[in-house]
Amino acid sequence: MANSEAFVPLDFSPQEEVAMQQQARDFYQLMSKRRSVRDFSDKPIPASVLEDAILAAGTAPSGANMQPWHFVVVENSAIKAKIREAAEVEERELYENRASKEWLDALAPLGTDANKPFLEAAPALIAIFLKKATIDAEGQKHKNYYTSESVGIATGVLITALHQAGLSTLTHTPSPMKFLTEILQRPSNERPFLLLVVGYPTEAALVPNIQRLPLSDIATFLK
Repeated sequence: MANSEAFVPLDFSPQEEVAMQQQARDFYQLMSKRRSVRDFSDKPIPASVLEDAILAAGTAPSGANMQPWHFVVVENSAIKAKIREAAEVEERELYENRASKEWLDALAPLGTDANKPFLEAAPALIAIFLKKATIDAEGQKHKNYYTSESVGIATGVLITALHQAGLSTLTHTPSPMKFLTEILQRPSNERPFLLLVVGYPTEAALVPNIQRLPLSDIATFLK
């Protein structure tokens, strides 16, 4: 049996059913407006907003509570330019050689190509790294568990927190992303997971006219 110091009381406040229903509906309506944006203004983001959003991401559940993530916030123009240059090398290779016709056909309605100006235009890039292992203060390496699942959940929380704060995001995943490790000088126990573009949309920003699947297509309820 675990000792008393290993556990603390749960901080949980139950709500009335009507309040639960209203909050769930309000949150859905808020998130239904979330869209991936590619036209960003250069308006700076308050540092506290980025910090609190990352702290929120850090509350995500993780395998054995190893918290196998690291977030690198890039606001430096020179570093963003290096990231764009390296990303576009991989993107050109994707569009010209790597991607199948089926993949290119799927991308066509989104209007994307190998040019990624948003990587410099947006005020912040958040490079999300997956820690394959954690290295403690003594230099000992400890294996992390369910890393992709854990970092994926944390990324979702981060995107949600940023949207709730009034910012737009874009998930960018050039492949491979080893250049992020090199440019951002991250250790060998980490690998790039995703590059999140963050900022305010321009007044003239346009997004693809897409539809979300209805509840009946994305969920099954067994009672």
